[in-house]
Amino acid sequence: MPPTFVTLTLNPTVDVACDARAVQPVHKVRTFGETYDPGGGGVNVARVLHELGADVTAVVSCGGVSGQLLEELLAEAGVPCRAVHIADRTRICMTVQDISSGQEYRFVPEGPHLTESEWQAALAAAEEHNPDWLVLSGSLPRGVPEDFYARVARMASARGQHVALDTSGPALRAALGSGLALIKPSVGEFETLVGRPLRDAEAQAAAAWDLVRQGAAARVAVTLGRDGALLATADGVWRQAPLDVPVRGAVGAGDSFLAAMVLSLSRGDPPATALAWGSAAGAAAVMSTGTAHPARGQIESLFRRLLPK
Repeated sequence: MPPTFVTLTLNPTVDVACDARAVQPVHKVRTFGETYDPGGGGVNVARVLHELGADVTAVVSCGGVSGQLLEELLAEAGVPCRAVHIADRTRICMTVQDISSGQEYRFVPEGPHLTESEWQAALAAAEEHNPDWLVLSGSLPRGVPEDFYARVARMASARGQHVALDTSGPALRAALGSGLALIKPSVGEFETLVGRPLRDAEAQAAAAWDLVRQGAAARVAVTLGRDGALLATADGVWRQAPLDVPVRGAVGAGDSFLAAMVLSLSRGDPPATALAWGSAAGAAAVMSTGTAHPARGQIESLFRRLLPK
């Protein structure tokens, strides 16, 4: 049987992306080329897993008319969704590409407040599916305890599920040592986690391997932006140089990386192969505007570029 996946996103978004000729203070900034995507860490992961042919269900908490739009956008993308309705409205995020400067501006609200009954309902919905892999991704909304991901990971790993976590700050720190199969911070999030700057490849590799050795997680993947990515396991550390691709946007690139990596790991691929798949998906994501919708053929083509000659 092919592996099954569930992603859990407590703070999803409706992502609006657009272009502007120039972003200037005070002036009315006219935008064009608007796109609307379902967003938030786990939602992005689910979209990419679905694109790659995986059996995945996105569990999301959503509310208000913006929550209804999120469900509609997920349905349009063909991603199976289990919506847990909440009283507050789902947040709406905006990314504006300033054509004159080439800079990207992201506006990210903090999102709704969840009651205990609402976040407990989201947890129960994720447990209903009993997947092989549970992906916990994104920020925790207000009202949800910092150790929420730690609680989920302990319960899921006790049931024999593989748990991947992509978050930051106190929620990430609280979850270390809770049976995680994989964590995937960005390099900035990773430096915050270890409490010091990691100025070169050797320092990054040593810090990642130390976390694995200490039992924080079975695998530590770190996305390094223009420096590529690394993956540490008990057997060593692998590093992948970045692919040379045109960059049009970066929203959801790390989520795309995570989706392809967990799919590869679920097939039993070795670490270097999983890292290559993740790198290919992340590179494909930055080649287009909008949020995390790289095409399967594009990911596969980029992966072939990373294969040994």
